[in-house]
Amino acid sequence: MKFTVKNLAFAAVVGAAYCALTVLLAPISFPAVQFRVAEALCILPAIMPVSAWGLWLGCALANFFGGYGLPDIVFGSLATLGAGLCAAAIAKNRPQPLGFGRCILVCAMPVVWNAPIVGAVIAFTSGAFWAAFPLTALQLAVEEAGVMFIIGLPLMKLLPRSRAFMAVAGA
Repeated sequence: MKFTVKNLAFAAVVGAAYCALTVLLAPISFPAVQFRVAEALCILPAIMPVSAWGLWLGCALANFFGGYGLPDIVFGSLATLGAGLCAAAIAKNRPQPLGFGRCILVCAMPVVWNAPIVGAVIAFTSGAFWAAFPLTALQLAVEEAGVMFIIGLPLMKLLPRSRAFMAVAGA
């Protein structure tokens, strides 16, 4: 993962897009039942690994506006970073577009990371952690899978075929 000026600029744009999408769509981005459209951007580290850091920052900034406070700002954004770094590792040294199996794995990473971590944050803020956690984590897994497989998976197949996108991404 090279931290060139172009790569850092790309990561910053990804982070800004994540934050903007999340805040603009706040009514569906922040409640206990979330549908964060911006999570579809979590496929980008598979194409441009440095974007994982932009997603982390964009998520932290977006969570600042959410209602779950410091735990969500810290742990929610770390979950996004973990998913992004795993996506980058899955795609490392692989030609683009990735094969279908790797695309499925990349799209599964935000589900695997966010369901338990963000589920725990939301359950913790409810005041009834052990009662709320299983349902909250399951709910988030279903919602995250919906975003990743309905929006993210098609993007994973289409973006690498776009010469304009690949030129901007530097990949």
